[in-house]
Amino acid sequence: MKSITPQELQVNLDKWLDEIIETGIPLEILRGGKRLRIIPVEPLDKFEKLVYRPQVILGNAEDLIDINWEQEVNLDLP
Repeated sequence: MKSITPQELQVNLDKWLDEIIETGIPLEILRGGKRLRIIPVEPLDKFEKLVYRPQVILGNAEDLIDINWEQEVNLDLP
């Protein structure tokens, strides 16, 4: 969690609010020896930002045991 001063918050309020919305990470403001936090009310949906990767193998992990990797991997190391 980042900690900033009220002056830093005031100068870049939009930037900090956008970062909190994007990451879901609270922001801590230190003022007069007290700590304040800005946190998102709604939790961040981490699955929303997943990137589709068609090359990923879907299925049962046990099926990977029978794959012959010799054609895919060159084990001739220098």
